[in-house]
Amino acid sequence: MSNLAKLEFAALEISGKNYLPWVLDAEIHLDAKGLGEMIKDGNKTTCQDKANAMIFLRRHLHEGLKNEYLTIKDPQILWSNLKERYDHQKTIILPNARYDWMHLRLQDFKSVSEYNSAMFKITSQLKLCGEKVTDMDMLEKTYSTFHANNIVLQTQYREKGFKKYSELISCLLVAEQNNELLMKNHESRPSLVLPHC
Repeated sequence: MSNLAKLEFAALEISGKNYLPWVLDAEIHLDAKGLGEMIKDGNKTTCQDKANAMIFLRRHLHEGLKNEYLTIKDPQILWSNLKERYDHQKTIILPNARYDWMHLRLQDFKSVSEYNSAMFKITSQLKLCGEKVTDMDMLEKTYSTFHANNIVLQTQYREKGFKKYSELISCLLVAEQNNELLMKNHESRPSLVLPHC
């Protein structure tokens, strides 16, 4: 368990289901340590740098994977072998991410922050698989999935002419918080009921 505390990011699972985020994390951390070249073809590096990269990569592998690749001492060869083994994850993740994107609707969420979280999860998966998702795509997805009861509100937000998704979400979050505050104030004070004359 103490070994887990030392990990900078989650170890690559033997199933490979976390391969794509693992690759990004590994690349970023290797670059930060000055070891990013170790995983590239034809690198001209020192034995010490190769060893440091191998130590880092092996530490972030599932125990079963460590055993399977026990004899590999070159980080570039290990990297290539893992890529051959798991790079097909894109073909698994992409259809699911596209399906989630197609069915993502603002109206299905209880809060703007829940919707925003789902939006970023889906768009991150799409981008990991090489799909391009722009701010305009995200804005249009949000506008077009407002609840039918909020069509006037949707039109008002469109007319504000947001260029960035983050601007729209910030505006929606503020509006949601203000609405919650108004509802709390309304519920905490009984309404004045005037008697009939």
